[in-house]
Amino acid sequence: MAASPHSPNSTFRRLRGQRSPAEFAALVRRAAKEIGETVSCDARYIGRVESGEIRCPNYAYERVFLHMFPGRALADLGFSPRESVRGRSAQRDPFTTVPIHRSPSSAKESDVLRRAFMAGGSATVAAATLGLTLLGDTRRLPSRAGESEAAAVEEAVRQIRLLDDRHGADALYRRAAEPLRTAYALLDAGATRQSTEDRLHAGAGELAVSVGWLAHDSGRFDDARSHYAEALATARVARDAGLEAHAFSNMAFLARDCGRSREAVRAAQAGRRAARSLGSPRLLSLLALREAGGWAGLADRKACEEALTRAHTEFSRGEADADPEWMSFFGEAELESLEARCWAALGEHARAARHARRAADLQDPHFARNVALYTAELAGDLARAGAPDEAAWAGGRVLDLLTEVQSTRVRSMLSETAGALVPHQRSPRVGAFLTRHAAV
Repeated sequence: MAASPHSPNSTFRRLRGQRSPAEFAALVRRAAKEIGETVSCDARYIGRVESGEIRCPNYAYERVFLHMFPGRALADLGFSPRESVRGRSAQRDPFTTVPIHRSPSSAKESDVLRRAFMAGGSATVAAATLGLTLLGDTRRLPSRAGESEAAAVEEAVRQIRLLDDRHGADALYRRAAEPLRTAYALLDAGATRQSTEDRLHAGAGELAVSVGWLAHDSGRFDDARSHYAEALATARVARDAGLEAHAFSNMAFLARDCGRSREAVRAAQAGRRAARSLGSPRLLSLLALREAGGWAGLADRKACEEALTRAHTEFSRGEADADPEWMSFFGEAELESLEARCWAALGEHARAARHARRAADLQDPHFARNVALYTAELAGDLARAGAPDEAAWAGGRVLDLLTEVQSTRVRSMLSETAGALVPHQRSPRVGAFLTRHAAV
């Protein structure tokens, strides 16, 4: 039987079985990839379905769910008929799944926006998929932002993360600047109600972090620092501890990459203070890893190991309902990768290579950029650990992935590995890799 507007979707919950929401979300994303669909499913979305908040999925999710459960209709999955959901006076847009009171012109714009998002999936159409394209002209902004504008900001964040996971940051960064400006213009205009303004603050802040990450990953460190600071200021104004912890986490990561290890430690510790009351062990684990990276850069092995121990202890507590949506990337693979970087900074490259190899093996192929990143780390660690042939093999795998991933960070790491392998160029495998790398 289909779920009523206020009742949980127990049918869908049974279909999830013993898997966690995050694990099931990963299966949904994998199924979407199998049929060429684009969805940014995470544990939060699964929770909204199971709670009954989403009575009927949008068309993209419908295709994915019916692919996952062949022979069943939406009603067999616990959803309400689409016409019964659309027939309400406050219609639910099947794309945003939030209530929107529309004029004829806004309905037309929503249809265009939906089609633009659903066309996404490659970096060449990223400009159309960044969610606020239709709001890009600030002269057309509403005098006061409503639920539909808040939803568009939130969806822009999800789409940026989805495209970054698949294609890397280089092709996305400049295209993301306009949605970010629009989000803050909406925030400056004010909202129709306090709950909408709270969503706009959180959404604009998360968008600033996401755009900052695109700058960070594409080597624009000054731009990244500015965007992260903007997100932190937004968090402080809104008294949003979760956003504050997220901003500090990324600021610690950036400081480490810029060689400012002491700053990385301070930012990670500040993030931990902000995150203490949030009830997310995984977030505390990530912040401990950020701190460990800073201590490794300072060559303080004891402090680094203490932070790594805290990271593993918090990670072992498992997932929690309070885990932020943006942390969907943080699993065992990312933990292994961040630990690998610590050992590499401490000069233990063989040990770092073991963790980097495990990170690459564990990573879901859906996250193509991270697979490339972890494999590039592995290649560099192997080259410095005295295993040039293995390093050349790993480097070749990264070159294969660079046909679909555009990341200055990954390319820079691979260039450093190529430089480290030049003394071994007489090896056939190393020589082939160096020739191929030079051609690329």
